[in-house]
Amino acid sequence: MTKKELRAAMRRRNLGMDAAERAEASRRIFGRAGRLEAFGAARTVGVFCSLPDEPDTAETLARWSAAKRIVVPRVEGDAMRFYDYAPGELCRGAFGIAEPSVAERPCDPAEIDFIVVPGVAFTAAGARMGRGRGYYDKYLSQPGFRGVKAGVCYAHQLVGELPVEPHDVFMDYVVTND
Repeated sequence: MTKKELRAAMRRRNLGMDAAERAEASRRIFGRAGRLEAFGAARTVGVFCSLPDEPDTAETLARWSAAKRIVVPRVEGDAMRFYDYAPGELCRGAFGIAEPSVAERPCDPAEIDFIVVPGVAFTAAGARMGRGRGYYDKYLSQPGFRGVKAGVCYAHQLVGELPVEPHDVFMDYVVTND
């Protein structure tokens, strides 16, 4: 299966989940991520704002922001930067993704201790296939970034193998709902 075919198949399968199934799977995924030792030790946590075919982060953003500094991504041209999360201050940005509407000083990549990374598919060894634009690979490859990387996905998005390219960044953990 080509990358394009795998992306289309996963999107169909993800969108085929009913709302209750998606909500329960999302709760389990982020519950498990929140129990990781690296999360517990983190002061600053990067979390994506979910699209309809990704594990839902809305509840997690609200819950985790009560105890940690949460930063969320904002796409700016060819780059992605993270900014402090402020409930109620997100707007639709690039690609229809919610992002900070008031972007003050971006978070220095070195400040992020733990980051939750979305993906189309993952392997148990931490290989990740994203949507194809490379925003996360570029961000996670920056010289100052040292955070623990946790890929999150529905159980069916965990596959046996993925094509890996030299610029691909592997995850330290892959967390599913199973």
